[in-house]
Amino acid sequence: MTSLVELRVLEGPNLYFPRAAIKLTLDLSGLAAVSEERAGRLARRIGLENARPGAPETGFRQRFALRAVGRLVRAVAQEAGTARLAVRVRSTADPHLIVVAYPWKHRTRATAMGEAVAQALDAVQEGRAGAAEIEEAVSQAAELVAASEPGERPRTITPAVPVVAVTGTNGKTTTSRMVAHIGRVAGRVVGWSNTDGVYIDGEMVDSGDYSGPSGAGRVLAHPEVELAVTETARGGILLKGIGLTRNDVSVVTNVTADHLGLQGIDTVDQLAEVKAVVPRITRRSGWAVLNADDPRVYAMRSVVKAQPWVFSRDVDSPGVRDTLSDGGRATTVIDGWICVLTADADPDPLVELVEVPMTLAGLSRFNVENTLAAASAALAIGIEREKVVEGLTSFLPDAAHNPGRMNFFTMPGPGGEVSVVMDLAHNEAGLEAMVEIMNGVRAEGGRLLLGLGVVGDRTDELIEKLAEIAARDADVVAIGHKEKYLRGRTTEELDALLSAGAARVGLTGIPSYPTELASLSALVGQALPGDVVGLMCHAERQEVYDWIAENGGTPDTPAVLAAKVRAASTPSAPV
Repeated sequence: MTSLVELRVLEGPNLYFPRAAIKLTLDLSGLAAVSEERAGRLARRIGLENARPGAPETGFRQRFALRAVGRLVRAVAQEAGTARLAVRVRSTADPHLIVVAYPWKHRTRATAMGEAVAQALDAVQEGRAGAAEIEEAVSQAAELVAASEPGERPRTITPAVPVVAVTGTNGKTTTSRMVAHIGRVAGRVVGWSNTDGVYIDGEMVDSGDYSGPSGAGRVLAHPEVELAVTETARGGILLKGIGLTRNDVSVVTNVTADHLGLQGIDTVDQLAEVKAVVPRITRRSGWAVLNADDPRVYAMRSVVKAQPWVFSRDVDSPGVRDTLSDGGRATTVIDGWICVLTADADPDPLVELVEVPMTLAGLSRFNVENTLAAASAALAIGIEREKVVEGLTSFLPDAAHNPGRMNFFTMPGPGGEVSVVMDLAHNEAGLEAMVEIMNGVRAEGGRLLLGLGVVGDRTDELIEKLAEIAARDADVVAIGHKEKYLRGRTTEELDALLSAGAARVGLTGIPSYPTELASLSALVGQALPGDVVGLMCHAERQEVYDWIAENGGTPDTPAVLAAKVRAASTPSAPV
């Protein structure tokens, strides 16, 4: 057995440090199992003279191991010639696995140290070396590091143009697209990266998921870019680090349960810590735009150096009040108007919510929040007020401006027109938001028909919970699988999990289709006038757009959507 499970090179700011770092995942099963005498020898060799290792496989031994490994890394570094080295040690859900991180300036030497530390830990295991050789193993590790070539330096980019960095669980793609659109309306050449690709001045130059550090790098590689907007996802931060040394404005939309159980992130609090990396590297003279109504996001004020700018749908939110008291700014809603607040000044009304198409006539709570966040970020980066208003009122919830997010259509059904809503809805909050807007356009007596699908790398609990929400809130449910995103699962496994979740609220016998498009076709085929069909679409967006057009469907204009909302909210006159 070797102690080294994974050695990962993080090229930029990350969960552990605001600069490039090495992340080691170490298996301490050997150290956990050895005798107290053997563990004590290691402790004394690395300077823990009075350590009490505790009995094997106890909580006391686990705490000792965390401290000992951190000291071991510092000891190897010091004996190899590095006088001072910052080290972070974290436990994981597995008591035998820990994460150790330290910053690096030279790649080859830094990776050599990670491997050498693991070799020293290997020597502690019973039967690997004699008692005296445990002490010698630390010296040998230091010699290996000292003899290694330095290697290249980090490639972290220091931006030469203003950067808006957007993160969060829900809404980061929509918000980043809105900010980019506002920037273009203001006449800037905007480069932005997100889960769809890299765009330069509205044209896609690279397709694929570029919500990690490579996306930011590709945007900034284009010399004509005057404003960069980057979507920063959890995976990129954890697996590679952020590709930029800093940003000028950061946005955190919210933090909810998603992607838990991956890369050592098991709780929403841990996920919030990952997202907080983005505002932590916002320059001191910049702005951190935070959701005042999300406690985990609002708490990030304590770790950022930038000026706080919060957003909230509630003008009386404690977060708004406290931020203004601290000299920050806030964007909120007063009498149906998006307003900017500063301390000791009257509100500045920008535009009515009903004039902002992305709010879906004020129907979408999440898109109201995304609009507030985008307006805040655009103003914070220095875009003129009138251009911000123009951008907000011209950004549409359609395939051209915001593909795959809250797209509305009208389609002919067997008995008349039905509404179709397409959205990613990849987690609990996203699905609940989708159901919210479906209800907002449902005619009196109409039904909700939902095409339910999940990505395979979600936890069993989340998959079942999504099915539970769908079965609870929709009248008809059909499963539409995402073949491109099974990620190690089979469709039979997903069917079983989704059926189990739906059964908890009394729905059984859910039909299952091999594709998203097949489930949509089946649901539209049984829809009646006034019904609303929703599709959780991730894998076949273009195929769905094409099918809707081929079958007589048309995208809803803001006027058509507003009319649907008004009709749904107006009760029929009594007979």
